[in-house]
Amino acid sequence: MHTGGEPLRIIVAGYPEVMGDCVLSKRRYARKHLDHLRRVLMHEPRGHYDMYGALIVDSEMPEADLGVLFMHNEGYSTMCGHAVIALGRFAVDYKLVKEPRSPETQVNIHCPCGLVKAFVEYSAGKTGAVKLHHPVSDDLAFLYGTILTDGRDEFSPEPTANICVFAEAQVDRSPTGSGVTARVALQHHKGLIQLNQTRTFQSGATGSQAVVVEVAGRAFYTGVSRFVQEPEDQLAHGFLLK
Repeated sequence: MHTGGEPLRIIVAGYPEVMGDCVLSKRRYARKHLDHLRRVLMHEPRGHYDMYGALIVDSEMPEADLGVLFMHNEGYSTMCGHAVIALGRFAVDYKLVKEPRSPETQVNIHCPCGLVKAFVEYSAGKTGAVKLHHPVSDDLAFLYGTILTDGRDEFSPEPTANICVFAEAQVDRSPTGSGVTARVALQHHKGLIQLNQTRTFQSGATGSQAVVVEVAGRAFYTGVSRFVQEPEDQLAHGFLLK
C-alpha cells in the first residue's frame, strides 16, 4: 500500500513465529533473531532504500485488533503515522475487525509505542479515509528521526510543510503522521494552536497533505506480492545502493 506516496509493505504470511509475551519483546526478538528477513524484504532487489514495512503480530492487549512491528532500511521503528493510516484500512478489508460499522469503524492497532486508534470510513462494505499514550520503556529511549519544517508554526488556514528524515537518511514522502502529531503537540504547548482548531500539513517532499489534529489521510493498495529465496542466490539477503 501507499499513503500520500509513502510505501508500506504489509507482511501477512511466511514469517517464522515472532517470540515474545508482548509487542515490545517481539520487536526485540525480531531485531535479534529475524533481522535477515527484514533485509530480504526491505533491501534490493525485492525492496529499495526507502521501502517501509509492517509485520502483523499477535497483541497481548485484549482490546487490540492487531499488533504490528514496523521496519525500514536500518531497523525497527516504534511508531509510524503513514503506516497506521494504511493498516487501518487494511484491518477492515482483511477482516481483522470482526464487526465494521458505518459510517466509521474504530481499529485498535497495538504498535511498539502503545495502542493507537485509527478511525476508518466504512460504507456499503467499502473502506475510505483513516484518522489517528505511551508506555514507559527503555526500548523507546532513542532518537528516531528529524522533522524539518518551514517555520510556519503560528496558526493559519494556510498549510505548513515539513519533511521527516529518519532511520539511515530515509525520507518520508507523506507529511509523516507521527511527526505531524508531535508538531501539533508543541504548537499547542506554545499557545500557537487551540483545541478543536484544524491545521493542514503538507509534505515538503511531494506536496501531499493530511488534515490534523486527528491525523487524516488515505492509503491505497499497490499490489500483492510473494517473495522467495533460492539457496544458490548470492544476493538472497538483499543489498542497498545509496
